[in-house]
Amino acid sequence: MDFKPKRPQKELKYEELRIYTDEELHNYTEEELKDFKIKHDIPDLEELEKGPWPSFVADAKREALHRKKLPKDRMMIDQDVVDDLLGQLQLSFDDGETHWKHGGIVGVFGYGGGVIGRYSDVPEKYPSVAHFHTLRVNQPASKFYKTDFLRALCDLWEFRGSGMFNMHGSTGDIILLGTTTEQLEPLFYDLTHELDQDLGGSGSNLRTPSCCVGKARCEFACIDTQDLCYELTTHYQDELHRPAFPYKFKIKIDGCPNGCVASLARSDMALIGTWRDDIRIDQEAVQAYIRGEIQPDGGAHSGRDWGKFDIQKEVIDLCPTGCMAMEDGELVINNQECNRCMHCINTMPRALRPGTDTGVSILFGAKAPILEGAQLAVLTVPFMKAEAPYDNIKELLEKVWDWWIEEGKNRERLGELIQRKGLPRFLEVIGVPAAPQMVKMPRTNPYIFWKEEDVPGGWKRDIKDYRLRHRR
Repeated sequence: MDFKPKRPQKELKYEELRIYTDEELHNYTEEELKDFKIKHDIPDLEELEKGPWPSFVADAKREALHRKKLPKDRMMIDQDVVDDLLGQLQLSFDDGETHWKHGGIVGVFGYGGGVIGRYSDVPEKYPSVAHFHTLRVNQPASKFYKTDFLRALCDLWEFRGSGMFNMHGSTGDIILLGTTTEQLEPLFYDLTHELDQDLGGSGSNLRTPSCCVGKARCEFACIDTQDLCYELTTHYQDELHRPAFPYKFKIKIDGCPNGCVASLARSDMALIGTWRDDIRIDQEAVQAYIRGEIQPDGGAHSGRDWGKFDIQKEVIDLCPTGCMAMEDGELVINNQECNRCMHCINTMPRALRPGTDTGVSILFGAKAPILEGAQLAVLTVPFMKAEAPYDNIKELLEKVWDWWIEEGKNRERLGELIQRKGLPRFLEVIGVPAAPQMVKMPRTNPYIFWKEEDVPGGWKRDIKDYRLRHRR
């Protein structure tokens, strides 16, 4: 079924939106760039330009020269912003500490989150970056762009900001690096009214959901990641726009267990496409791999001669659960033991395919180290169907939010709350029974703490009745 947006989409045409002429966009030569020096000495940064790899310092110098050659009335913030940015970074290298103060969230009209406040703590040295606010811009599902949109966005950011981007941040958004407080409202207006584009989540709210390329390009995708991501993004606009959570909440969606957006490690709620029936096997293709007629791994390792493909060594022996074997010349899989690691499918994609009864595994609580150490998400729902409008997923998510909002401390991520209250309490709140898939290893603690309702008679006992049953 074709993807249908919830409302008509504006057709963006760069020629109607552009701010700069071709001459203004290409206003310096390579010879000028070779001779160009920014206004600060940056010896450590210039070391980063050496070697075979692309350098952000080289790119920043191009932007600094470009801004130098634009008329000052063609930019709404200071012309020297990139020079001062590099100068302050060099000072941070010299001092061994950052010179950015975190300014919290700078609001724009109608949106409580979305702009990350950044202020320099040495504004007298680098006045052009005294304010250097960062904006997250809500990326489209799977990050498909038209060049008209990207060129119009670049023009707008050159005009109202530093011209510097990060494509993409760890949340997934387009990151616009550096502008002043005075430019936030007009920039937000231009984004929403001219480019039909929302800001991304920032602060103690739902961050912009992100997903892998899914069925648009990937043969392994078990779910329509783009449709699910779009639905959650539009359905929970209020949670994106108005911070009301104890801390940030990230949703990431992987189309299959290969995990191309690493949702298992980077999101409070990870939705990972999976299947609950049997892996499909094409036995003729299996034999073609064994005979060397088809290259393993899609030919990814064809740069050198690794020798003849050995299915026992390269597939069967590497299965983490030992659920595969060759019997009478055919590959057999004990699907009850399969943990969906995808290794066999990745190695022989023309012989093995995911099953057809597909849905999602749902995991909660991954995060980077802030209050506690880094955590991977805990598998909470081994399998759930994922079909529009995804009411079953929304119902579970809202139970989690209700508990977290009620019990979470300030700046406490969901995973830290689960850690503090215990997984049994979390499962009780969301109404999910414990399952073997949730257990990493057998318990080592010999003590079991009972609830009163689990104990016949409860906590209150009649001592006389007890003594009658336990006479001396």
